[in-house]
Amino acid sequence: MATFGSLSDRLADTFKNLRTKGKLSPADVDGTVREIRRALLDADVALPVVKEFTGKVRERALSDEVNKALNPAQQVVQIVNEELVGILGGQQRRLQFAKRPPTVIMLAGLQGAGKTTLAGKLGKWLVKDGHTPLLVAADLQRPNAVTQLQIVGEQAGVPVFAPEPGNGVGNPVKVAKDALKFAETKQYDTVVIDTAGRLGVDAELMKQAADIRKATDPDEVLFVIDAMIGQDAVATAKAFQDGVDFTGVVLSKLDGDARGGAALSVASVTGRPIIFASTGENLDDFEPFHPDRMASRILDLGDILTLIEQAQEAFDEEEARKVAEKFATDSFTLDDFLKQMQQLRNMGSIKKMMGMLPGAGQMKQQLDNFDEREIVRTEAIIQSMTKAERTNPKLLNGSRRLRIAKGSGSTVTEVNQLVTRFEQAAKMMKTVAKGGVPNVPGMGPIPGASYGGRKPQKNKKKAGSRSGNPAKRAAENAALAAGVKPGGAAQASGSGFGLGGAAAPQGAQGGQGGPSEEEMAALQKFLGR
Repeated sequence: MATFGSLSDRLADTFKNLRTKGKLSPADVDGTVREIRRALLDADVALPVVKEFTGKVRERALSDEVNKALNPAQQVVQIVNEELVGILGGQQRRLQFAKRPPTVIMLAGLQGAGKTTLAGKLGKWLVKDGHTPLLVAADLQRPNAVTQLQIVGEQAGVPVFAPEPGNGVGNPVKVAKDALKFAETKQYDTVVIDTAGRLGVDAELMKQAADIRKATDPDEVLFVIDAMIGQDAVATAKAFQDGVDFTGVVLSKLDGDARGGAALSVASVTGRPIIFASTGENLDDFEPFHPDRMASRILDLGDILTLIEQAQEAFDEEEARKVAEKFATDSFTLDDFLKQMQQLRNMGSIKKMMGMLPGAGQMKQQLDNFDEREIVRTEAIIQSMTKAERTNPKLLNGSRRLRIAKGSGSTVTEVNQLVTRFEQAAKMMKTVAKGGVPNVPGMGPIPGASYGGRKPQKNKKKAGSRSGNPAKRAAENAALAAGVKPGGAAQASGSGFGLGGAAAPQGAQGGQGGPSEEEMAALQKFLGR
């Protein structure tokens, strides 16, 4: 996450120095805590929060739980993780809905914090959750705030109640009260009220917000705070808590490049939980806030649970089952490949998803260089093909590939690369579908893995004796030719070359039990005669 990028890097470097130590001394702990303190202060975390946080970490790091641990470094990371979860609010807090609809949610905060956009995001999230929200344009001060909310509501597919034009015209308290009556009449189960903000905290702002709260008696008052405003976030949060009071916090602009550590302080300073986080400009860049998952992201431990939830929302389970069957029956086509890529794009930013993987901080440069438009270019190439070409890529000769390249605005080389990637992906997934483990391009098979399908045939060596004794070898070969396993009675009899008990093939000279002429010649040669 961009906002906490510098903090994550500093903490990762701090913990890296601990991994080489088998046992931590008090000096090691003090040095680590000192670096953590500097990292938090550089990230704009409030000083009282830093003092309390580092004090708890130091106390626990010097306790027996670390001294008796098999890996002290990992134990310290675990302690820091748990304490981070604590200052972020501990447990996740969900929205509280009214027992009798409509549920009233009031948004408060400074101008520029992103309240209006967040109203649209919250409305869209409520629709996905099975609710029928109504957005209320009660910000009648900021120029074109009403128009902006109407546009955002249209994009989110959520109706907007806007009886007044705004731009300084209208009474926001009356608009909020009328919205509740309208919601009851039209049976909307949730009302989201967008209120006015100011560039700074003032008495007029607080009075207007307090009047709206008193008139509507909201079930939730969400304080929207810009994660990029630094230490002033704490002072602003305290002012709103004293003037209006709020039940929860929403962090906006978490995708920014500011230090953002002040956002870590809000829950501890105000005692109010963080309920939602806004992570981008799109209406889908909005998610419930999980303190434990956010702490894991900051420590570069990944956020697999959120990644799985996003995948479950974007991918169709029935479609996934059909694709698996196509892999198994070798009928996977470029059309199916295109559908899978489109579902992947529906999950959101690829960079953000990859950033949720454990250790993503170590791939920072690769993530920064990743081009999100690669999927769009791939879609253009596939969509420039005919239906027959998508079904059977073997039809793609040189002239067809040139036509596709011109039609998609790409080069023949890019078309060739796409076809190669598709064939490799289809081959790998077919092996997986049959219970095997595929060869990874450029890496070969995974060591120790079992594979489905036929096992490679070993080169069979020609059957025969492997003895270094020429006479014994000749006798054993003769026995094998006669269908008798050599070595049994002959060797048991104690003959010097194992010939005494060997049965000669029928018709061989020398009679039963005697060596053949070939065997005798070999024996004579061996003896040097």
